[in-house]
Amino acid sequence: MTLYVNLAELLGARIEQGFYRPGDRLPSVRALSVEHGVSLSTVQQAYRVLEDSGLAAPRPKSGYFVSQTRALPALPATGRPMQRPVDISQWDQVVELMRAVPRKDVVQLGRGMPDITSPTLKPLMRAFAQLSRDQDMPGLYYDTIYGTQALRDQVARLLVDSGCRISANDLVITTGCHEALSSSIRAVCDPGDIVAVDSPSFFGAMQTLKGLGMKALEIPTDPITGISLEALELALEQWPIKAIQLTPNCNNPFGYVMPEARKRALLTLAQRFDVAIIEDDVYGDLAFSYPRPRTIKSFDEDGRVLLCSSFSKSLAPGLRIGWVAPGRYLERVLHMKYIGTGSTATQPQLAIADFIAGGHYEPHLRRMRSQYQRNRDIMIDWVMQAFPAGTRVSRPQGGFMLWIELPEHFDTLKLNRELLEQNVQIAVGSIFSASGKYRNCLRMNFASRPDARIETAVRTVGAEAARLLAELEGSTA
Repeated sequence: MTLYVNLAELLGARIEQGFYRPGDRLPSVRALSVEHGVSLSTVQQAYRVLEDSGLAAPRPKSGYFVSQTRALPALPATGRPMQRPVDISQWDQVVELMRAVPRKDVVQLGRGMPDITSPTLKPLMRAFAQLSRDQDMPGLYYDTIYGTQALRDQVARLLVDSGCRISANDLVITTGCHEALSSSIRAVCDPGDIVAVDSPSFFGAMQTLKGLGMKALEIPTDPITGISLEALELALEQWPIKAIQLTPNCNNPFGYVMPEARKRALLTLAQRFDVAIIEDDVYGDLAFSYPRPRTIKSFDEDGRVLLCSSFSKSLAPGLRIGWVAPGRYLERVLHMKYIGTGSTATQPQLAIADFIAGGHYEPHLRRMRSQYQRNRDIMIDWVMQAFPAGTRVSRPQGGFMLWIELPEHFDTLKLNRELLEQNVQIAVGSIFSASGKYRNCLRMNFASRPDARIETAVRTVGAEAARLLAELEGSTA
């Protein structure tokens, strides 16, 4: 058993035995580190386990406290293993979500949109304005296929926080994380190849597999610890898997952070079976814990991990600026990018580089992390009050997505159609599966500041779900 699990169990036992009472402040991270002779990160992981189990809760600048007697809903169930690789479906549901035009009269709980109203983004807008006034108009020129040197320098510096030591020359700037993922997939795989994916999984990556004629093998995923390494090992033994694609930090849609020991074990598996790992870290900077979690890439010594990310979730999706650290696949990724989009737009790269270099990125992240963590707790409370009894809810450790599981026979496709007539939209669970599983699940966004309009929308979703469930149960009685 790992050190952090041992420590979490010890603290949990003390809480349950009454040594620490509800509302009590728990020992500081540093004090526990000294007392038990473990690293600060080990203590932080232990506290995260207690938080996930509902026994402890962090307070900004104050440390961890024993949770009050506030019940939390059950976590979503771990899915069953798929028997074989499948052709990806669900495009119709994906395009229905993506083509929805933003309207002020519709509360869009389904889109992966961060809050872009924060005043901490004003320096970014000033950077754009300054570039527009520059007589040389640098933002209107082509740059290299790698991306601007200024931005690659800044991204390389940011990656140190995730444990990576990557030079600017090892990075390629892309048109969002989506292009980083698609270029990586094409660089590693060929049509007909099999890619193992966490399940539920980001629908954009799966639709890329579909478009490229590849098959997905869904691996069961725990809502706290991530992809099942045991199921993955069995799959690697049984099938000629070419790559593993997953989101281990602030996962979309579960929101978990995969424990560090499991990240190392996953990399060991990939080395043993000689497969690539395509790691999506687009939400990694939005982890609620500090320091932010390490990437699998940070343990990679032979270049088999392709790390993909962007500023779409941490800043704004309209910037369309991402990056990939492709390791040994650098030349292949460059070629795939060239035949896809060529160079990435220059002006937003320069503006973001200026924003980071000016010291504005970290304060923005701190504000967003705090806001999203508060919003998560409020959203879970609303769901518990409004949704049918027995509803299961994820406990995101970062990002701004909540995964909700209703009874197995429920149909969220029908729910979404009913909600659209009431000007509310959700993301249906089936799009997060290659084979259309999770039809009884949905994803909701909690990025925006909670207000009466959003609360009403969440309560509308819960009330409509309760009504449809009652109808369903009545028809089968």
